[in-house]
Amino acid sequence: MTLQCLTQHAPDWRIPVMRTEGIRTLEIQRQALSPQPLMTRAGCAAARLALAIAPHARHIWIAAGPGNNGGDGLEAAAHLHRMGMSVHVSLLGEPHKLPPDARAAWERAKAAGVSISPNLLQSSEGWPQRMGAQDLCIDALLGIGARRAPSEAMQHWIALMNASAACVLALDLPTGLNADSGQPWGEETNMAVRADHTLTFLAAKPGLFMGQGRDLAGCIWLEPLSDDPTSYQPQAWLNPPGISHTKTHASHKGSHGDVAVVGGESLQLRGMGMRGAAMLAAQAALHAGAGRVMVCSPGDEAPASQPPDLMHRRFEQLDLTALTVVAGCGGGQAIAPWLPLVLQRSARLVLDADGLNHAAQDPLLAQWLKARQQNDQATVLTPHPLEAARLLGVSTQTVQGDRLAAATALSAQFQCTVALKGSGTVLASPGQTSRINTTGNGRLATGGTGDVLAGLVGARLAQGLSAWDAACSAVWQHGHTADQWPEDLALTASRLAERLR
Repeated sequence: MTLQCLTQHAPDWRIPVMRTEGIRTLEIQRQALSPQPLMTRAGCAAARLALAIAPHARHIWIAAGPGNNGGDGLEAAAHLHRMGMSVHVSLLGEPHKLPPDARAAWERAKAAGVSISPNLLQSSEGWPQRMGAQDLCIDALLGIGARRAPSEAMQHWIALMNASAACVLALDLPTGLNADSGQPWGEETNMAVRADHTLTFLAAKPGLFMGQGRDLAGCIWLEPLSDDPTSYQPQAWLNPPGISHTKTHASHKGSHGDVAVVGGESLQLRGMGMRGAAMLAAQAALHAGAGRVMVCSPGDEAPASQPPDLMHRRFEQLDLTALTVVAGCGGGQAIAPWLPLVLQRSARLVLDADGLNHAAQDPLLAQWLKARQQNDQATVLTPHPLEAARLLGVSTQTVQGDRLAAATALSAQFQCTVALKGSGTVLASPGQTSRINTTGNGRLATGGTGDVLAGLVGARLAQGLSAWDAACSAVWQHGHTADQWPEDLALTASRLAERLR
């Protein structure tokens, strides 16, 4: 068995992501092939990781719930005790009511000599308040079976763990987190464990990589619980590093594609100047290696601040059939008359922002958008959750409640590639297994970074990648650039565009 760190995974890994129902099926398959209970293997893996995380711990406190997640904690306790660690388990519930495998784990832990108290609320020992930074709390309260907010007793234990100075290791996922959506069960984030490390079993869970999961899970580890894994049929894969683009010595500007950015409503039209959005997308395409980049904004005059290496074009001058078009960035209402031709004629298209909003409001635009697939015109949509909700005719909460389903529904509705932006950007396309992106951080939460992504996708399309490969590659690079950002330098959209390669 080999533990794999999923937040710093190697480039050649293919990490499966499975929803709760898929994990249940996989548990049955793996258990049938395993000579020992999966719980035994999970407990051993948890103990090994705990020892690596906190090798000098004076105390290890394990909060064990009334189900199989608690059984994993009890198994870990027995292993850690045999390793010479000082371990105390607080068990929520009565041993005779535990599921069979968890009851067997309790019996093994008791036989090994592990200290187990039945109820922390009645304990006078002060766990885990008296623990120090070198010590370890293990959250084994709830696994993937949770369907509601933690009970009052569990909320008390969660508060103790979150307030403790000790490091926190969550087993399978932090208690209180929805494994499929990445949203906490209940209305408050403080009802969920804030872990420093999470050891998840069998396959990655979507909720660990999206919504609030990234903030709650800490460093994420995977133990597949099998030396010879069976074939996966995952709902998604984690998105691997993108395909790099190299300019050969003999190439010229025409070798790397032409990108036209159509958007950037002028201040004169409605008093809401948005040309900066178009400029950011154009600069991203330029720095990402597109051969030539043109900007086409409503109004005939070229903005005085436009960089000299960007070309200005009137819309009627664009040969859409030969171009990669990035449409919608700051387009406002002024882009609406141009969208019919953009949707029908553009050889390759990245549709963002107001381009998406107009398509959500106009059934004819939506029809032309879907028809692009029949004409072999590559298309990538880059909505944020609100734009996705408008296109699907649902609420933003519905989109965020199942981001995988929302992205898949959009790709099916419009027969194109979709990058649903946000914490854990989801990539979906007809005929492809969806992907969840793991790069990026909160520093991207600033105006204009979405425009930069649209321009980067456009550059990759212009350079010859398929819509799917262009979106997957660009999303990974966009986040990775933010992850590598200097701590002492403010991340702004313009600086982000300039760092693209």
